[in-house]
Amino acid sequence: MTVDDTTSGAGAEPPSEPSVHATPHHEVDHTAEPTDDPLAIRLEQLILGADRRYTPFQAARTAGVSMDLASRFWRAMGFADIGQAKALTEADVLALRRLAGLVEAGLLSEPMAVQVARSTGQTTARLAEWQIDSFLEGLTEPPEPGMTRTEVTYPLVELLLPELEEFLIYVWRRQLAAATGRVVQAADDDEMVDRRLAVGFADLVGFTRLTRRLEEEELGELVEAFETTSADLVAAHGGRLIKTLGDEVLFAADDAGTAAEIALRLIEAMTQDETMPALRVGIAFGTVTTRMGDVFGTTVNLASRLTSIAPKDAVLVDGAFAEELTRTGDAPASEAQAAEEAAAAEKERAEGVEPLVVPKYRYGLQPMWQRPVRGLGVVEPWLLARRGAS
Repeated sequence: MTVDDTTSGAGAEPPSEPSVHATPHHEVDHTAEPTDDPLAIRLEQLILGADRRYTPFQAARTAGVSMDLASRFWRAMGFADIGQAKALTEADVLALRRLAGLVEAGLLSEPMAVQVARSTGQTTARLAEWQIDSFLEGLTEPPEPGMTRTEVTYPLVELLLPELEEFLIYVWRRQLAAATGRVVQAADDDEMVDRRLAVGFADLVGFTRLTRRLEEEELGELVEAFETTSADLVAAHGGRLIKTLGDEVLFAADDAGTAAEIALRLIEAMTQDETMPALRVGIAFGTVTTRMGDVFGTTVNLASRLTSIAPKDAVLVDGAFAEELTRTGDAPASEAQAAEEAAAAEKERAEGVEPLVVPKYRYGLQPMWQRPVRGLGVVEPWLLARRGAS
């Protein structure tokens, strides 16, 4: 890919197209100039491993990328506009070359390359914010009187940086291996994008009232405890945490049995914690469209609606989910059927015959009243419960 004719040449004027600064941001001034604070510059050089050398126009030209495409890549990654300040490094040039090279080689389309930039930028921006807010901020408090924050921050970042970088790559490779495995097991190409999944929402009841009653620090601790417990349980039992929304988490699982176990474990964990409000969970099963790590579609909307009408400390599921649990033998079609099967097995034992099949259902399903759900018509929810020992 070559630079546009209108932007090439040593004497060309930089285009009016705004460019961006290589620092992730959230709702910042898009025209903000890079900081000139000496410590900030030293830390930037340490983290990036290079000095500021290029304006955005110079970086795009050096990378052999049009200014328009460079701007789209940078904005997708979440980097703030800096006009034509000299704030970019060799790493920024290399990143542009790599993305453009993937497009030139035909490995990615241009829109897909922008999506790669956006998904990576959004994920790492949140990670970086969390690490600074919850991790580095506490560690950089001066350990001894008289020490400045400046004296503590630089050597600490210098020690942590290579370790955190290696750990990030390790986790990313592990997650990539798991995601790739799910894709190659798909039945066909369509299933790679539009898949049948169980999707669940878990929602803290009365969270709005809590925000008025609790101090900010207490509220933050409650949300962190909820998100941590949810993430641990979802991962431990084979699901995937799609996203957290403060008082709500969205998770998905490849099969209904896994989603049922996660939902009930969440309810059980929250009811055992006296500091936590009640929890309600809604799950639906069906075709889901996946994009950039998120999930969309009618199945997701139905799970959200079921959550809003679920009783406190209970799990409400849709008919398709109930059918899937029954089909896989995780739940009986009805409690009457389960009772009949148990009675038949007991009768055979009484006659001295060992039953060939002794159904052991993990979950029970209780039909609820049909009701209209906004935008989705009439649905028949089912109340999910555990049967026997966990």
